[in-house]
Amino acid sequence: MLNTAVKAARKAGSIIARSSFDLDKLTVRSKRHNDFVSEVDHAAEEAIIGTLREAYPKHGFLAEESGADNPRAEYVWVIDPLDGTTNFLHGFPQYCVSIALLHKGAASQAVVFDPNRNELFTATRGSGAYLNDRRIRVSKTDRLDDALIGTGFPFREVDKIDEYLRMFKNVTCTSSGIRRPGAAALDLAWVAAGRIDGFWELGLSPWDMAAGALLIREAGGLVGDLAGEERYMASGNIVATNAKLFAAMLKLLHKK
Repeated sequence: MLNTAVKAARKAGSIIARSSFDLDKLTVRSKRHNDFVSEVDHAAEEAIIGTLREAYPKHGFLAEESGADNPRAEYVWVIDPLDGTTNFLHGFPQYCVSIALLHKGAASQAVVFDPNRNELFTATRGSGAYLNDRRIRVSKTDRLDDALIGTGFPFREVDKIDEYLRMFKNVTCTSSGIRRPGAAALDLAWVAAGRIDGFWELGLSPWDMAAGALLIREAGGLVGDLAGEERYMASGNIVATNAKLFAAMLKLLHKK
């Protein structure tokens, strides 16, 4: 199943890479404020679903552009064909393909593919996380003062901006720095690879988190919602770090 997901992700990555040379010719529409979709998103998603459905016709799907199809199936693929569409449309090279497989509601396979760097992040539950076939681990940083933290600004649900700015101030004043590249699935993969020490964001969708969360867990990290529980897929609020920083990160985000 992982190999099939990798095949699907690479097909989508090829579509995205070819289209990146003709950005001025793309048809783009706004789904809602600050949330865009292009013909590339749809073409990449169709390529992914076509590849997966051919191999597993009884599986369900939850995809960003086409929605849910047989979501109560034993196996459900959770797909973001182009995470970081706004970056892509501006030629800002930070975006990815994200595919996760849920088995009875729990993530069992994960693929995050960065076509710009040809970096393939993969994980199978219980078997570790990998970057281009090399085992990866979360960072060993044990102090927030030394930590580089990733985040994403609330761009869909702007009513959360005040809550977010309080958190942003706390993390800015405590950590060694904050980065906001603009593609949550790739940010989470970078936590798994130890490139950033932690990540938090509010108002995400399941397809933004499913693959990255499994990558982090298989790389030895922890993932939760703002209460440290496992309801992040339902709430859309996620906190991810290594085990040494997790409790301190949660406390910092709740600090008034």
